[in-house]
This record gives sequence, structure tokens and C-alpha cells, in this order.
Amino acid sequence: MASIHPTSSRPKRIGVLTGGGDCPGLNAVLRSVTKHALQAGLDVRGIEDGFLGLIENRVRELRYDDVSGILKLGGTILGTSNKANPLKYATGTDEAGAVIWSDVTDKCFATIEEHGLEALVVLGGDGTMMCAQPFADAGIPVIGVPKTIDNDVIGTELTFGFQSAVEIATEALDRVHSTAESHGRALVVEVMGRNAGWIALRAGVAGGADVILVPEIPFEIEHVVEQIEWRRKLGRRATILCVAEGATQVGGEQIIHAMDPTSPDPVKLGGIGEWVAKAIDERSVVEARAVTLGHVQRGGSPVANDRVLGTQFGAAATQLLLDGKAGRMIAWREGRVTDVPITDPAGGQRTIPADEPLVAAARSCYTTFGDAAPRDLPENKRGRGPRGLLR
Repeated sequence: MASIHPTSSRPKRIGVLTGGGDCPGLNAVLRSVTKHALQAGLDVRGIEDGFLGLIENRVRELRYDDVSGILKLGGTILGTSNKANPLKYATGTDEAGAVIWSDVTDKCFATIEEHGLEALVVLGGDGTMMCAQPFADAGIPVIGVPKTIDNDVIGTELTFGFQSAVEIATEALDRVHSTAESHGRALVVEVMGRNAGWIALRAGVAGGADVILVPEIPFEIEHVVEQIEWRRKLGRRATILCVAEGATQVGGEQIIHAMDPTSPDPVKLGGIGEWVAKAIDERSVVEARAVTLGHVQRGGSPVANDRVLGTQFGAAATQLLLDGKAGRMIAWREGRVTDVPITDPAGGQRTIPADEPLVAAARSCYTTFGDAAPRDLPENKRGRGPRGLLR
């Protein structure tokens, strides 16, 4: 493997890339990194489509005008890719149709050398941070900025993009309330999150979901149906369910929507929402419908919090390079911006802990996670629903 030694502790030219899935807030970080670097007298090069730009030598200069006016834009002006791990890159198929994986880091090092890049800022999730490790090991100063709507990166309590995704999911839950009430139905909204239930938890609480299903708390469909029937007896016409794509039944497995053999992370989850709705139809007199938000959660303009967080993260990343730091990832911990070793995300995924206070708060509001029968109300505290009992 190539070995590159930085010319000084303070780089003169830096490269920046956005890896993995897209999300709101990427452009806010790019803007912040670039403007801060330009103000400090650094040259900035944008690497297109994540690490694919290093593999295919697609790098361009970023000037002030290139990043002006992009704060509010969704997506990324550089493009991104979640299939470009330099250590495991699909370069074709063999005679049997199996994918041929190759280590193409030498191509990346050649691109870095050709463009005179003395440091890298990589925006992405746990996979992107791991992809950056060979370059850090070779002596190139690398700073990571944690991005993912799933909020599952170890080392930080918050990733940019997450708050926008929660806002989108919450709005969807708000909107299905009215149609669920009108028809007296159970409405299931499936949200993203992979193996972490942060989006479902926060959006479910914010959207007043009666049932929240997350990967960290295996559910029993019988308890979900019991919640629906319990609400019927209270006179509630509708039940809203927020379901994370990675949620599973007790003793069950995640539902896989598709497999992509050319991706380092081939499993694509999805379908649990439809499964839950069908199971409700089979076990209850209440009709159920399912809505899968999918990539809607990744699109559109970032909310104000993600614009602010992205600006803070970008400025902090550039400042670390100016201070001669390397091998660090920007993080949000205990209410402030800090940094941690870039290797921290390699330890797995940040999931909802058993003692998460928001889970307890949701339970206190009679929201179920499908792991227990609903707690009953005293007769004199029940009252009567706005439309009376549903018959």
C-alpha cells in the first residue's frame, strides 16, 4: 500500500467528499468547510461521488461562488456513492456471475498525489469513516464529519441529516392522522433507520403514534393488536403506528426488501410496514393501511437545526486541520461540538439503549412498543371518544 507523508502540519490544499447515502445538510457542511478554508488561505478541491471520485480521478476546485447559496439545498453538489469502498470495490463479475472485489486504494493515492491533496475531509456515516482509514494510516490527515439520517454513528450523539428526517416523518404521521380518523383505520408508517430505531422513536413521539416498533425492542403482533382493540373500547377511531424498517418480531428476523451484490452493504431492508398492516387485517376488525416513506426522508431542504449543526461541524472540521490535527471525527456530545477518534464508528452502530429516557416517556403516554399488553385506564378516567365507540 502507498505511503504518503504530509509536507507540513498545516495543509495548503484539502480535498472534501460526501460518501454513503445522501441526506439534508450535506451542502451546509460543504459550504462551511470551503468558506472557512478559503478564509484561512487554503485551496479546496471537491471530490465527486464520494470515494468513487478518488478511484476514477474526478476532482474539481471549489471556489467561493461554488458554495454560495447552497446552505438551504438538499442533496450534495458533489454527488455521492455508497458502492465505492476502495478496499472492496466491485470491478466486474467472473464466469459464474459472482462479483469480483478488488482493492483499488492505489488508484485513490494516485489521484490524491496528482491533485496535490494534503488532507481530506470526509462527510459520511460509519461506512465512510471506515473507508477513510487506509488514507489516515498512510499519513494523510483525515477529518470525518458524521452524516446519516439514522443517527447511528458511534462517538456522536447527533448526526446532521437526522433532524430533517425526523421532521419529514413527523409531518407524514400528522397527515395520516386525519385519514385514519375519517375511516376508522390503523395507519402504519414505515420509516428508515437500518438497525437503529432513532427516527421511529423521535418521530413516533412527536407525531403522537400509539404504537412504535423499533429494532431494539422485539415486538409481538398480538400486543400490537391488543393496543388497537384497547383504543377501540375507549372510543378511539384510529390507531397510528410508526415502524422502523429494521423492527422484528420476538424470535423473528428483519424483512429484506432487496439484495445488492455489488454493494459492500448488500442488505436493503423494507417491507415490515406492509407485513404489520396485513397482520392487523387478519387479526382485527379494524382495517389497516401501510405507507412507506423511503427516500422521501432523505430529500428536500434541511431543517434549521441541521443547517446550524452542519455549519458548526464544517467549521470545526476545517479548524482541526488548521490546528494540525488528524484522524479525528467531529462529534456532538453533551450539548457541544467536540471531536473523537475517527476509528470510533468502527465499533458498530449506535442503537437505542435499554434505559433511553424517551422510551420511558413514550410508555408513560400509553404508547406501546409491542412488547407488552396495554395498561388499562380506570373506568372513571376513560371518558368517551369524539365519535363514541367504534362498532
